[in-house]
Amino acid sequence: MMRKISTLMLVGSCQALNVHMQRLPSRVLNRAVTSFRGGFTSMVETTEAGEFGTTDFTMSFSVDGKSYSPWHDAPLELEGGLYNMLTEIPKMSKEKMEVATKVEGNPIMQDEKKGKARLYHGPIFWNYGCLPQTWEDPNVKGDENVGGAFGDDDPVDVVEIGAASLAMGSFTPVKVLGCLSMIDDGELDWKIIAISAADEHAAEINDVDDIEKFYPGTVSGVREWFRWYKTPDDKPVNGFGHGEKCLSAAEAKEVIAETNKHYKALLSGEAEKGKLWVPAPVAA
Repeated sequence: MMRKISTLMLVGSCQALNVHMQRLPSRVLNRAVTSFRGGFTSMVETTEAGEFGTTDFTMSFSVDGKSYSPWHDAPLELEGGLYNMLTEIPKMSKEKMEVATKVEGNPIMQDEKKGKARLYHGPIFWNYGCLPQTWEDPNVKGDENVGGAFGDDDPVDVVEIGAASLAMGSFTPVKVLGCLSMIDDGELDWKIIAISAADEHAAEINDVDDIEKFYPGTVSGVREWFRWYKTPDDKPVNGFGHGEKCLSAAEAKEVIAETNKHYKALLSGEAEKGKLWVPAPVAA
């Protein structure tokens, strides 16, 4: 059984986003896909197939009946210095959903462990997703601040700390606040910390040091959650580079720019793609 949900891609200003959202029915609002470039509006459709909570489930994306990759086709940067976050796991969820980077079209699917749908052992307390058009190249060695760890072969992860729950498959304009350099099983796995531009405190939170005033304990909470979340499976705790410090917004944006550079190398063929699915080059 397949279920289709039409979603709106808005291209314009944040003000236009708010106006259009007020006119949408609730289920469309929860799947709003935003992109701020140019001056047109088009519909993005998500199609769910299979039973949620099983390895058969997929959420695919399309525009005008054509496949739309949330990794390759969605923009990274938006107007006003914002970035475009794809939510894979809404806050307070346990299902480990992720963009399937090795599957054509990059649908959202549930991660597998020993052939079974993977679950966190407890809910994640923030919205979790990734940034389109970024890639942590597994052939690029990090500096001494991360112990020379190589990238984890995935788009850059985002932890969105705002009050609202974001729907799986939705795109949200976010303000980047900082990042943690997590080392997971020897691989570098950046965690960008961001806040939805629509959050009531977004205008007052501009850097990592501002978070504590409005959402106390959040940065340490994110660090500790990701440090310990694999230990129920008898795996070791995860470590962090940079002396476990949460880097600033400016440093996080440098990480995003670097991983976008690696992503462009992936598309151009300069970097080895391995088993990743990337779209065929468009003929000139």
